[in-house]
Amino acid sequence: MGYASTEKKWFFHILMSFVVFAFLIATSFNTSRVYSLRSIDSLLPLFQSHFSVNKTLPLFVETKILPTPPPPGMPSVPRFAYLISGSRGDLEKLWRTLRTLYHPLNHYVVHLDLESPAEERLSFTSRLERDPIFAEVGNVYMITKANMVTYRGPTMVANTLHACAILLKHSKDWDWFINLSASDYPLVTQDDLLYTFSKLDRSLNFIEHTSHLGWKEGQRAMPLIIDPGLYQSTKKDLLWANPRRSLPTAFKLFTGSAWMILSRSFVEYVIWGWDNLPRTLLMYYTNFVSSPEGYFQTVVCNAPEFAHTVVNSDMHYIAWDNPPKQHPHTLTLNDTNKMVASNAAFARKFKQGDPLLDLIDKELLGRKNGSFTPGGWCTGKPMCSSVGDPTKLRPGPGVKKLQQLIAKLSLLSKSKPNQCK
Repeated sequence: MGYASTEKKWFFHILMSFVVFAFLIATSFNTSRVYSLRSIDSLLPLFQSHFSVNKTLPLFVETKILPTPPPPGMPSVPRFAYLISGSRGDLEKLWRTLRTLYHPLNHYVVHLDLESPAEERLSFTSRLERDPIFAEVGNVYMITKANMVTYRGPTMVANTLHACAILLKHSKDWDWFINLSASDYPLVTQDDLLYTFSKLDRSLNFIEHTSHLGWKEGQRAMPLIIDPGLYQSTKKDLLWANPRRSLPTAFKLFTGSAWMILSRSFVEYVIWGWDNLPRTLLMYYTNFVSSPEGYFQTVVCNAPEFAHTVVNSDMHYIAWDNPPKQHPHTLTLNDTNKMVASNAAFARKFKQGDPLLDLIDKELLGRKNGSFTPGGWCTGKPMCSSVGDPTKLRPGPGVKKLQQLIAKLSLLSKSKPNQCK
């Protein structure tokens, strides 16, 4: 019975199709042929609206994710987003560096890694909450769920990306990301830096890099490693595994400094990942010794839309021993002349309470008695005890130094138009 019913349904559909077909054939030969065709054409949009692809909409989800366009009427004064990180015993250094770098226009993420005692992290959080300037402006964020960070491993890259994601979530109102450690210190005021960068293209990325790996090919790119910081709560050195791996052919490797100034558009590209390159390279660099010195360089130089934005500099003064060791030379008063002559924005690395830091405060920053670095936003007495107009800058001698450095870098880039090749 069911089979006969099914045959009747199929016969009905076939019969109706034949009737429609015969009707179309008949109308194609009568005097109203043109009218009939126009009638049929008038029905086509009804079907197209349901069954055809809307070509005005993106076909893939990746095309829907675009960098945040600059807001209309972009302010002339840029804003920086900082990550300042430290470890066990860095509480006082981190606090001093934060206060020296502070400006109400900027945004700051502070991280004391999991190796630092809980007491240190709680003490830092308490200081932030009690400080009237930080409490009033609200632009300093402490990562309370601390990460374990191994300096030579991918956990340092992961921590940097974590901070970038936090800054993107908290605010769209910044232009460059800068990563520093508690052992870094500024050589110019934030007013000097903001004023100088207000004249620059905001797509620029200041990343020291080179494709000439040399000895690093065999000692950093080819070994297989495991970073214990990915799964342990105590800091240990990298674990080495066999066999070794060959160099990649799908992309070109770059290396350089772990410290950089990244444009917001590049940070969005790396974090949001509408292209697969940042994720592919992140997986590759989980097995790369000293991955903080290569991940961002390799991403930016293998991405056609960003390779032309790279300035080959980290804006730091860093002194290396000869032959170079894993960590740079610790700066002292003996390094003053070379450090000042570098015209750099930042320097590293410093010991806690070193007299050179006091000299920088006095001679370069005009900072006194542990206060904030003075600038156009500072009002009241004692110095910088309340917040004035943050867009009112008071640039000083540091502007000339930065302009000289940027002019030098510009001359170098003219001789090498695309420094990533």
